[in-house]
Amino acid sequence: MSTDHTVTSFTYDRGCIIRGPVDKKLIALEFTGGYFADGGTTILNELKKRNIKASFFFIGDFYRNPEFRPLIERIRDEGHYLGPHSDKHPLYASWEKPPKLLISRKEFDEDLTRNLEEIEKFGIPREKARFFIPPYEHYTEEIAQWTRERGMVLINYTPGTRSHADYMEDNDPKFVPAVEMVRSVLQKEESDPHGLNGFLLLMHIGAGPGRTRDHLYDHLGALLDELMRRGYRFVRVDELLAGA
Repeated sequence: MSTDHTVTSFTYDRGCIIRGPVDKKLIALEFTGGYFADGGTTILNELKKRNIKASFFFIGDFYRNPEFRPLIERIRDEGHYLGPHSDKHPLYASWEKPPKLLISRKEFDEDLTRNLEEIEKFGIPREKARFFIPPYEHYTEEIAQWTRERGMVLINYTPGTRSHADYMEDNDPKFVPAVEMVRSVLQKEESDPHGLNGFLLLMHIGAGPGRTRDHLYDHLGALLDELMRRGYRFVRVDELLAGA
């Protein structure tokens, strides 16, 4: 079983990059999307106010949804990164520890290819969409290897915060209030020897109708302001992980 290790200034887990270089106060914001985009306009407005570029990873069905097309075009036109997150959001691996691979190489290739084909329809060539967040942010060493063999890079979020819990619905027994998510980010910044340097900070572009209150994206502006006050700068994943 592999363990986290640092190679050429990136931190890896099972062949997947989970953190960028820790020698500079740079953070890459990641937003994934499947079937909901209720936070999209709010997120883009907050980023634009601060001239921040972020990275967005959507499944093929998100790219195909005509309701989301204006939002995707705005993301592209405002200079953010657009990348793949699988086509139909299948589970690539079991939830066991260590996880077991659930799909074949053929299924993986077909799923990722369909996702990339949808991205190309927005004028983004495949070589500009090399960074890939797997569905459910869940993977095995095989998934990382197959991604590399396609000339792409598997990435995930940096562990240590609760920001990725923003998708939870109101009745979820593990529901995390937005203020706790924000607090977890700031506490990680204070407790980690490297602060949030090189952090891949994951959130979702929407939670859907099941989360009717307490959205993290409504706190995004204040969180960005506080992190900027602490000296951080925000960059796209392809800038943070240049050379990967």
